[in-house]
Amino acid sequence: MNTSVGESWRSQLAGACQPGIIAVRVGRLAMVLTLGLALAACSTLRLGYSQGPNLTYWWLDSHVDFDNGQSARVREDIDGLFAWHRSSELPAYADLLRRWQRMAPQDLTASQACGEFDTVRARFNTVLERSVEPLARLALQLSPAQLDHLERHHRKSNQTFEKDFLQGSPEQRLDRRLERALERSERLYGPLTPAQQALVREQLRRSPWDPLRTQAERERRQADQLQTVRRAQANPSAAAQAVRDLMIRITTSPTPGYDTYNQQLVQSGCAQFANLHNSTTPAQRAHAVQTLQAYQDDLRALAGAL
Repeated sequence: MNTSVGESWRSQLAGACQPGIIAVRVGRLAMVLTLGLALAACSTLRLGYSQGPNLTYWWLDSHVDFDNGQSARVREDIDGLFAWHRSSELPAYADLLRRWQRMAPQDLTASQACGEFDTVRARFNTVLERSVEPLARLALQLSPAQLDHLERHHRKSNQTFEKDFLQGSPEQRLDRRLERALERSERLYGPLTPAQQALVREQLRRSPWDPLRTQAERERRQADQLQTVRRAQANPSAAAQAVRDLMIRITTSPTPGYDTYNQQLVQSGCAQFANLHNSTTPAQRAHAVQTLQAYQDDLRALAGAL
C-alpha cells in the first residue's frame, strides 16, 4: 500500500474515494477494477459507481496507452467485471456496512477491528481471482512500447511516493500522513477534537510503518509485474497462471521478513483504529452510523439496479 496497513484499515472502514490510491502493477490493476468498494466512501457513491467502468478504463489507459484495437475488448472485460461485482459483491458490502452500524455505538477491541479487516481482505481476494482471466488477456495484448510506457509510469509513481513520504523532515512527513488520516477519519465520524487529532498523530508517530521498506517492496512488485507480462507473452497458454502466481506474490511477499512486517502493520492499524473509535463521543458514533447507513442504502440501490 502507499501508506501503512494501519492507515489502509482506517481507509477501508471510513472509506477512500480516490482511484489513485491504487498503485501501478497487475495485482493492483485488479484492485482498480473493484472501484465499488473504494467508491463506497464517496458522497456521490451512486454516480461514482455508475461511472466506474469509464473511470477504470481511463485509469488503465493512462498506464499503458491502449491502441484502438485493444480498447473494445478492454472495455468489454471491465463492463463484465463491474456487472459481476454489482450483482455479487455489492450485497456483501452492504451486509458489512449493516454489521458495522451495529458495532459503531460500542467500544471496539483491536481484535474486533482485525476481524473486520480480514473480512474485507477476503472479499478483495475474491475480486482478485475473478480478475485473473481479463488481466491475463490484457497482459497478452501489451506491446513492448506499452510496457515501456508502464515502466515510465512506475518511475513517476515512485517519484510521487518519495515526495509524499520520504522528503522533508520527519515532522513534515508526519504532517502529510496526519492530513490524510484525519480526512479519512472525519468522513466517518465528523470533525475530530484537538485531543483526538493529537491521538491520531501520536499513533502515526509510533506506527511501525517504514516508507523505505514499503518503497522497496513497491519496486519489487513493479519489476515482478513487468516480468510476469513478458513470461505470459512467452507462454500464452499459461498466462492466467502467471497472473495468478503474481497475485500470490503480492498478497504473500517473497521478500524475507516482509510478511512479518506487514502483519505488524495490520496489528498496529487495528489497534490504532480501535483506540480512535473508543475516543469518540456518542454524537460522533451517531454520525458514523448515519454515514454507514447512507453507504448501505446506496449499495443496496446499486445492487438492485440491474
